[in-house]
Amino acid sequence: MGYIIDDKDQKILDVLKDNADYTTRQIAKKTLLPVTTIHHRIKRLRKEKIIKKYSVELDYSKVGRSLLVYILISVNLPFLKKQRKSQYDVAKEVRKFGFVERIDIVTGGTDMVAMLRVKDVAEFDKVLLGKLQLIEGISNTQSLMVIHEE
Repeated sequence: MGYIIDDKDQKILDVLKDNADYTTRQIAKKTLLPVTTIHHRIKRLRKEKIIKKYSVELDYSKVGRSLLVYILISVNLPFLKKQRKSQYDVAKEVRKFGFVERIDIVTGGTDMVAMLRVKDVAEFDKVLLGKLQLIEGISNTQSLMVIHEE
């Protein structure tokens, strides 16, 4: 059986989700747990791969990628079978582009959902028509531009 997360672990994880750059002292102050407990718990959470990585949250307008778009992707399964490719292969191809932040294989009326960030609509036009829709196996896309982020 895997590692069981208790209340102390959950408090630490809650602080780290919003403040991954906090020191053990800062986490201890927020959680009211001893610094040594924080240190040992984080070490164990990393060892157990509960904490997989630390990341940063960017201000995308300041790095020139303020347009967030979700792309619903449908694939041509008979074509993929002929080519001996899978949806995983298509997802890997899509993920190679630097503007793609995430791609997930999903159930329902579409096969994949890609999340990407670009500078503006003009760049999105080039990305969609000149790159994504040209990937072999992609049969249809539907774009959802985000007009407000929370």
